[in-house]
Amino acid sequence: MTIHDDAVTNPSNGPHLNDLVDARIEDAGRRGLLRGSLGLSAMSFLGGATGLLAGCGSDDSPAPTAVAGTTQTAPAALARPSALGFTPVAKSVADSVSVTAGYTATPIFRLGDPMTAATTAYKNDGTDPAASFATRAGDHHDGMHFFPLDANGQRSTTASDRGLLVINHEAITPAFLHPAGQTITGTGNAAVRTSAEEVLREYYVHGVAVVEVRRAANGTWSYVQNSSFNRRIHTLTDIVLAGPAGRTALMATKYSPDGSRTRGTLNNCGNGYTPWGTYLTAEENWAGYFRRIAAVDDPKRNAKEKAQNARYGVAGTGRELWATVTPDTGDDLYGRWNAEVRAGTPAGDYRFAPHTYGWIVEIDPYAPTSPVKKRTALGRFAHEGAWPAKAVVGKPVVFYMGCDSRNEYIYKFVSARNWDAADANGGIAAGDKYMDDGKLYVARFNADGTGTWLELKFGTGPLTAANTNYSFSDQADVLINARIAADAVGATKMDRPEWGAVDPVTGAVYMTLTNSNASSRTLASTDAANPRHYNDVKGTSTNQFGNPNGHIVRWLEPNGDTSATTFAWDIFLFGARATANAANVNLSGLTAENDFSSPDGLWFSNKGVCWIQTDDGAYTDVTNCMLLAALPGTVGDGTTKTVTNTDATGATKQVTTRVGAAPGTAKLRRFLVGPKDCEITGLAETPDGQTLFINIQHPGEDTPNSAIGTPSAYTSHWPDGGLSRPRSATLAITKNGGGVVGL
Repeated sequence: MTIHDDAVTNPSNGPHLNDLVDARIEDAGRRGLLRGSLGLSAMSFLGGATGLLAGCGSDDSPAPTAVAGTTQTAPAALARPSALGFTPVAKSVADSVSVTAGYTATPIFRLGDPMTAATTAYKNDGTDPAASFATRAGDHHDGMHFFPLDANGQRSTTASDRGLLVINHEAITPAFLHPAGQTITGTGNAAVRTSAEEVLREYYVHGVAVVEVRRAANGTWSYVQNSSFNRRIHTLTDIVLAGPAGRTALMATKYSPDGSRTRGTLNNCGNGYTPWGTYLTAEENWAGYFRRIAAVDDPKRNAKEKAQNARYGVAGTGRELWATVTPDTGDDLYGRWNAEVRAGTPAGDYRFAPHTYGWIVEIDPYAPTSPVKKRTALGRFAHEGAWPAKAVVGKPVVFYMGCDSRNEYIYKFVSARNWDAADANGGIAAGDKYMDDGKLYVARFNADGTGTWLELKFGTGPLTAANTNYSFSDQADVLINARIAADAVGATKMDRPEWGAVDPVTGAVYMTLTNSNASSRTLASTDAANPRHYNDVKGTSTNQFGNPNGHIVRWLEPNGDTSATTFAWDIFLFGARATANAANVNLSGLTAENDFSSPDGLWFSNKGVCWIQTDDGAYTDVTNCMLLAALPGTVGDGTTKTVTNTDATGATKQVTTRVGAAPGTAKLRRFLVGPKDCEITGLAETPDGQTLFINIQHPGEDTPNSAIGTPSAYTSHWPDGGLSRPRSATLAITKNGGGVVGL
């Protein structure tokens, strides 16, 4: 997303990779690294078939040394296409959607669209009643998934003409949501919202929408306004706190003294889905919505509570000042966003309300009245999403997750129960079975191309009451404070982990590392998995040091065992300008047809096409955000490179890393470019592969409040055109004349 509350809150001394293995290895040592005994040796993978990970070496080194136990054999039923089947679209800064020739991209579900027959058409001038947004499309469309319906409206796995789109509504663009932006008086800690109507509108606009969509005989898509499946989940929805952290003292609030429930979900960014047919939404930058003036509140807190708030960034006036509305209601409609100590016990205030956010939330789209549950066994952090490995009968269910902030971590959850195909349509009850008990891991990427999943389990290693930095009380404490636990075990700090996806051909897991800056990815802290520190010159700006263009990392557990605690890894793609230095920045050999910056959304089609979306501020002097398609190879299919990094002082440092095979234009192409100021995000497809759904988030977001009375000054008017206010929207993309998208 573009509006970030992602200030770095990781003060730990946990290792960057250069702390584990010195990156400046002698050339001879590089060539034999995987055969040596540095760090966690590749020998930990022995016992399986031959793998494909490259050994260390210079750019002209011999063929990579294989790592045992990382076999990547494509399933017999699925072979990846050899080339993409469309012409690359040019970069663009126009206020329009530009899609490759031969395709049509149609907006089908926009901010404010009514979701019941009784809901009136959207005026798009800020005057629609706040309560009406309980049955309208929300704002900032983000992660989503398509759930098929057959002709009778029943669950399906193959139907492609009818289905349910479940769409996250992450945040708001205040300038366009109200008549003249937000009404605020005062400044600093004294700033307050004076319109309860505006705040209530914002409550409803956040969250998730379930909406039925259908494809007509002529191939066009539309949503069904009066569908009985349509549903909104938002900041007022009652939600169950399920799993080990639910019903514990650290979850107690005035709303739910026993810690069993919370009110609402918020800042829903990326997503996921389950083998049993439910939707997973992720609570990302939730911490900034809470009001907690540290100078006032910290004297009332013990050391552990101060550490919890500091590590998660719960401090400040509150991003939208929701806690400041007066008078409050009897059920604390506004005061619940005040996370300060205001009563004698946690059950009398909302000091622990932040503990009830930051989770993966499960929704059953097929059952409109079913409960919504936050799955606490998967840990609390700035969740971007939860992406499942392929479910295998008799094996645990596995989800991969990223914490979307600079210098944060990559996680994995492994269920305690093994997958039973009889649960394929199990809904929320199956979620209880597989997501409320299991093991949570965090990743350490070793400099020798191997990795380790470190379990976050109370009573093991540093996760005990005896830890001098933070005394853990029990497993609920570990899960609620997963970031602190990950710090303690020595996970690898990454360049903003965002979306993940599992390759249906190889089983490898891909994750976008969107970008970092000079303060987060310093020259000294570059390492093999985050190897670049450089300057990306944007227009007249000459200081974009760090890793402003981001990259995509991938890994594979040995022998396809997704519950394993070791893996092999390399870097699939590096974002860069095509004109950037090839030796140290443009390491993937990008050209004008496929260069990009800040990879964010990620999705594998069922045909093996990897779709990449961008959320960029570094490259917007040249192009708006975009959607690209890629046909990746396998982990270790490239070579090793030694990168020479340079910071603003002229100091240098060399880092050796593993770079996937350069895909070239045949296997990496720009497919679509969005309108002004937008982020391209959210991907879903129909089972037949003939429709791709994506979201255009916050077009025109750089328009200041002062321009609201001057429509010609809006930076975007997409999708309605003219002098209209811009609106986030979902696109349905189809090939003219039919056929699989991208091929």
